[in-house]
Amino acid sequence: MSEAASWYYVGTYGQLGPLTTEQFDEFIEAGVIERTTYVWRPGMPDWVPASVVPELLTLFDKYVQSPVPPILTQPSVEGFANPVVNQPPVYGQPPLSANPMYVGQSFSRSMTKYSSDKDRTTAGLLSIIIPGGGRFYLGYAALGTIQLMLTFVTCGFLHVWSIIDGVLMLSGQVKIDGYGRKLED
Repeated sequence: MSEAASWYYVGTYGQLGPLTTEQFDEFIEAGVIERTTYVWRPGMPDWVPASVVPELLTLFDKYVQSPVPPILTQPSVEGFANPVVNQPPVYGQPPLSANPMYVGQSFSRSMTKYSSDKDRTTAGLLSIIIPGGGRFYLGYAALGTIQLMLTFVTCGFLHVWSIIDGVLMLSGQVKIDGYGRKLED
């Protein structure tokens, strides 16, 4: 690869370049340009992944990344499901299932054995009186904010949604709080 070579690559913001060999080398070292990044220079017929250009392979080989260790699983704690047990090790970024915040329904179901410190009647009455108040009380801040804002935007018309929500809470249709804990009757 000659020093005067003009290299271009396709990055996050589109086509970037021209780059000298030294700049290209620095971008590879920093991880900006990877083996899957499309590159081109004058004389090449089309854009190709950097891994198929023999001249660039020597640059990539200089900066071999050490492998990321596998994710270690921990035994489940009483009452909490461990979604990563009995899964093969995943290299690289941890799976979303390793973090209980991202497990969603399975995390909520595992928490339903715990009782909430919130009261269903209080939540229902708050929701009927204050738009979104019951949802804020139960820990559903986003839903409470949406109910409150839509009530103000529609000059009180959509307070009906919050009233219906309050009736559903009072009748026992809302079974868990915003943290996945079971609401007591």
